[in-house]
Amino acid sequence: MKIESADYTKTDFENFLNGELDSERNLLADRLERASARLAKLGPKIKAGGGEGDEWNGVEVLAHIAGFSKYYGVLVHKVANGQISEVDLMASTNIRDASIVQMSAMEPADLLRMALDAHARTAKELRTLDLAAFRNKTDVAGGVWFSPVGPDFLARYPLVNHLEAHVEQLEKILG
Repeated sequence: MKIESADYTKTDFENFLNGELDSERNLLADRLERASARLAKLGPKIKAGGGEGDEWNGVEVLAHIAGFSKYYGVLVHKVANGQISEVDLMASTNIRDASIVQMSAMEPADLLRMALDAHARTAKELRTLDLAAFRNKTDVAGGVWFSPVGPDFLARYPLVNHLEAHVEQLEKILG
């Protein structure tokens, strides 16, 4: 085996990390596109109308997906481009239910289109972001343990992971 570590420079290490970061943002975009494709297949099965009881129905889940997909896609963009210095993730969580009620009055096809468009924009942004922009960070209001966050965190956790969980929820609701 050839020993390379003796000749390995800081630039070599930075290039290695940049390659890993580039791979990570493309993997996030891939996951987003796969979840979005699953949602696209489910969307036409979702019927308009409110649900009864404590469980969300299909249109309520879809309304939630459409809302958070646009919101977190915009946050990914704004953080990557250095347009915001702080984000209040709790405030968005606190207005969630009112947003779902309002948006679930929309036609499911419109909600689906809104969600899929947001996913496409965000996936494109992830794939085309300059790596320096992908490393940008912003503080989270309230000084929570995971602050500061970057576009990678916002794309991975509140967007992609969250989307995958709700697509699975829709698959169960729709059978």
